[in-house]
Amino acid sequence: MATMASSGSTEPPVNRYGLSQLYAPEGGGLVDVVFVHGLNGDPHNTWTSEKNKTFWPYSLLPQAVEEQRARILVYGYDADVTSFTDGASKDKIHNHAETLVAALAANRRLRKASERPIIFVAHSLGGLVVKRALIYSSEIRGNNTEHLRAIFVSTYGILFLGTPHHGSDVAQWGSRLEWICGAVLPSGFVDSQPQLVDALKTNNETLQNIDRAFIQLMSRFHIFFFHEGKPTRLPKKMGMHFIVDEDSASPNVQDVERASIPADHSHMCKFEDMSSPGFDVVAEAILRYAADAPELIKSRWTVERSESLAKRQAQIQEIIPGENYLSATQSSYTDGSR
Repeated sequence: MATMASSGSTEPPVNRYGLSQLYAPEGGGLVDVVFVHGLNGDPHNTWTSEKNKTFWPYSLLPQAVEEQRARILVYGYDADVTSFTDGASKDKIHNHAETLVAALAANRRLRKASERPIIFVAHSLGGLVVKRALIYSSEIRGNNTEHLRAIFVSTYGILFLGTPHHGSDVAQWGSRLEWICGAVLPSGFVDSQPQLVDALKTNNETLQNIDRAFIQLMSRFHIFFFHEGKPTRLPKKMGMHFIVDEDSASPNVQDVERASIPADHSHMCKFEDMSSPGFDVVAEAILRYAADAPELIKSRWTVERSESLAKRQAQIQEIIPGENYLSATQSSYTDGSR
């Protein structure tokens, strides 16, 4: 697997694809914080200041959340525009989501930490990958894939930075996706490769379906919506735009937090130092979620194990009717990491 060059000699290597651990507190982590980049991003540069090359999930965040013993990871996937428009798959976002769930479940299970709380931090379309991952994980019911459901059960909170949410009709989705391409792709790409942008825009229905399904799960998570406070100058005649405006990035939904970061779409996820505008609000939310998560997630796992045991009892009773089914059930279920 290729390893990306880091901006400082003390930084850990960051893999272009999959999970990379940036920081693990002594004595083990109590919560996992997972960063997911968006379109045309990568797990290092998306979160790195262009001015002083600060990779803030590694350089700033561990100190800010030190008291809560958070383990910090970044996730990388093929986020080139072509990866979202490949005709070989009708739902590349779902493919990315499945891979994220599998990678995170394996990483945590190998460390005997399947029940550790999770906090996601997602930028732009990376938020749609996180949503789809949680939808996928929540729908798992089969015995052979039950370990993948642990991601849904363990997720406590999500920070969405400039992610387009519900409230957009098909035409608005199309314009917004074109603006995202203009903001994150090299100058001239939108004009030179219009077929790729058009193909991405045809995924409107897929994106809206993700939003509709996620709305049913939202009340389960602590959510913080962040929107860009400055417009982006787009190529040529596209002009100046808020790439994902406040109404879409921070919809007025009950019982969620909302805030603006005074930066444009591409720079709202980059902080030069702890005094950078927006850093305090983001770091405090992660710190607070990390402090509150363990108790709630522990109770969710108590319920999850109880429901899993009841399901297995019912399955065994179908196979072994009569008085002996309970003893068979008890011998088949072992409490522990999933």
